[in-house]
Amino acid sequence: MAIVAKHLNGHLTATVFGSTADLKNNLELLELLKNKVGRLKINDFPTALEVCHSIVHGGPFPATTAVQSTSVGSNAIKRFVRPVCYQGYPQQLLPDELKDGNPLKLWRVVDGNLTQEAI
Repeated sequence: MAIVAKHLNGHLTATVFGSTADLKNNLELLELLKNKVGRLKINDFPTALEVCHSIVHGGPFPATTAVQSTSVGSNAIKRFVRPVCYQGYPQQLLPDELKDGNPLKLWRVVDGNLTQEAI
């Protein structure tokens, strides 16, 4: 399982089932998961909520102390995001996601309008 965990990207939760002895024998796995998820559960199932735009609520910490966030739904991902501002960057040095020409054809909000067009 540690080999699998090494290949995981970031996730909201991970659950590990096992006895205390099992957990002690798999500390490498627990350490890997600790760095890849926002919630590590032992011998318990996470709440069965779909991660979608319609699910939002205050919920427990950190959502109730961070009014710009929620503890569930697709907006919950924002709790793990660190915004970066690229000010004065030349277009050719910006990540493709941020270039005015929108080479990846991503949906973006420009001047309040959702568009895939270049700026």
